[in-house]
Amino acid sequence: QVQLVESGGGLVQAGGSLRLSCTVSEGSIASYHMAWFRRAPGKEREFVAVSSWHGGNEYYADSMKGRFTISRDNAKNTVDLQMDSVKPEDTGVYYCAAKMRVRPLVSLDYIYWGQGTQVTVSS
Repeated sequence: QVQLVESGGGLVQAGGSLRLSCTVSEGSIASYHMAWFRRAPGKEREFVAVSSWHGGNEYYADSMKGRFTISRDNAKNTVDLQMDSVKPEDTGVYYCAAKMRVRPLVSLDYIYWGQGTQVTVSS
């Protein structure tokens, strides 16, 4: 059973930085495209960023471009999200997700999800 465990969430001031990490157990993340999603209070879960299985392609939601960076280390089975210049509207629960690498990079058919880590940005 593939398990995804997020870490690194916490409280940060607006304009600051935070780095989230997701560790995958069982198997190799090289089998998967890996992504981050978030759910803001009172809102639907939304896509943040995705990294292709080989790490050569990335795709970001428009509001995160230039501020967030997704990276992965297939040898360590981890995927990170570097969050810079954070804003209060970045507050929410951040989830790590995985889908089979044969799927299109932009599709939303993720099959494995973590439990999430809370990020709170104070103004």
